Amino acid sequence: RIGASQASYVGSIPIARSNIRFVLEKLTVQNLAIVEFAEVEFASGLNVLTGETGAGKSVLMGALELVLGARAEGSMVRDGAECAKLEAVFSLEGKARKSAEAILEESGMEPGDGELIVKRQIQANGGGKIWINGESASAGTLKKLAKPLIDIHGARANQKILEEKFQREALDDYGETAKMAEWGEYREAWQEQGRIKAEIADLEGEGDTDEELDMLRYQVTELEESNLCEEDETIAERQRRAADAEDVIAAANEVTEALGGDGQSVAEVLIHLQPRVRTMGRCLEGAQEWIGELEAMCVKAQEISREMNRAAMALSGGEENLAELDKRLTQVNRLKRKYKAGTVAELMELAQKKRARLERLEGKDKELARLKGELAKTADRLKISGAAIGERRRAMAEKIGKAVTKELKDLGFLQAKFDVKVESGEAAAHGMDKVTYMFEPNPGESARALSEIASAGEMARVMLALKSVLSAHDDTDVLVFDEIDANIGGETGKAVGEKMRKVARDHQVIAITHLPQSAVFGTRHLVVSKQVRGGRTRTMIAPVEGEERTAEIARMLGGEDLTTVTRQHAEELLAYGKVD
Repeated sequence: RIGASQASYVGSIPIARSNIRFVLEKLTVQNLAIVEFAEVEFASGLNVLTGETGAGKSVLMGALELVLGARAEGSMVRDGAECAKLEAVFSLEGKARKSAEAILEESGMEPGDGELIVKRQIQANGGGKIWINGESASAGTLKKLAKPLIDIHGARANQKILEEKFQREALDDYGETAKMAEWGEYREAWQEQGRIKAEIADLEGEGDTDEELDMLRYQVTELEESNLCEEDETIAERQRRAADAEDVIAAANEVTEALGGDGQSVAEVLIHLQPRVRTMGRCLEGAQEWIGELEAMCVKAQEISREMNRAAMALSGGEENLAELDKRLTQVNRLKRKYKAGTVAELMELAQKKRARLERLEGKDKELARLKGELAKTADRLKISGAAIGERRRAMAEKIGKAVTKELKDLGFLQAKFDVKVESGEAAAHGMDKVTYMFEPNPGESARALSEIASAGEMARVMLALKSVLSAHDDTDVLVFDEIDANIGGETGKAVGEKMRKVARDHQVIAITHLPQSAVFGTRHLVVSKQVRGGRTRTMIAPVEGEERTAEIARMLGGEDLTTVTRQHAEELLAYGKVD
């Protein structure tokens, strides 16, 4: 789509698919610097951006960096606009999708469904907002998302190739270090070493003064000699029942004696009254019934008396001794107060812990000696397996060095040398080696770490050479090269284009180039231009193909004055760079 707000153009080139797993599909820019509006659709494979100097290619590169979390400033907003708006649409698959989903979940955001939409708004008066899949997000989260997925190489880019971790992991991917049996052994020994060190630190950090040991011995003896058990959990209830039992037995004895005991019991009174009722029966009808009822009442009183007596005797014989229960309850409550325990179970658990700690401290020296012996054994295992890993790394480093050096010659570094230095050091989670990429641009100059190379163009070409060698082993799916072919000639530019196309078999590549020899290898060709309308400069971008692409390559070859020769040369270059 063309960038001016008054015009629009939809490119006819479809977004192609290759075997890459992550694609930047579209970038939309509004009111950023001289760009009023631009919408760029990218293809998988190699995307090339061309255009005259000052047309706005660097602005588009800056826009891409902004949607990946770069620092934003109000001065970036187009004059007269309140804010700049940016949007990028990514399609994620495979490992890239899993990585993005993990980062989003870690940040408390929805993982999405394989599509990642990033929006950013920059206010002219400062401040701004970021959204990821419609949810508000921070620049930090955006940077985390971008880091494992996109690698930008240019004057302002912070290339991953400079990171020791990337250099080591790229070497390991190339050498398939993770498949080594020694790598599994090393990882196991490393984890075991961490566990042992933690135990040693725990032991050495514990106090073992004589006062503490004496106190522990006293407390363990007190708790263990108290013979606490689960039954003690109910001691208060049992003591209450035993105390109540005495009153119950006394009441039962009194009622039993009153109902059926000797003397003036209810039964005795009823027996005594029976003859008197018989006398009454001489004159009163129904007296005989009264006599029967009195006899029944007597029998019932005697039965109740006997049952109460049996129950009282059983209660008296089966209930625990109240005095003993009182003594036990006092002991348990004292221990609870002393050790601040709410239950007997807590007291029993505390006794076990204090016993374990006492045994641990009393056997501390012996245990430390045992652990240090195990630590020495793991250190030996790490050295053996780490040495094997180091040998593999050095062997692979030599191969990569030669292969990248060969690629560099094609890229214009005829006398340059690339080397991978592997130095043994202390054991770490990743092994015992430090990996450093070294670059010697010219014979006679000492090799320097890649991070010391000043030229961004040199750095980008070194990265391209490295990617050409490691493309099948690299997980970063999107590579961006900003003016990778600056200050090089035509033949070298052709080699740059060929290698970018090679890398683009497994990666999506976006490249800003000034050389037609590089541009002709693109899967999609985007032209950035600017126009002045109404006193304002506007940047536009559009995909070109067919005659339009030939015209652009011819312009890059011969400037604005196109000739038959330049057009013919452009057609020849395009034919040469045509993707099979």
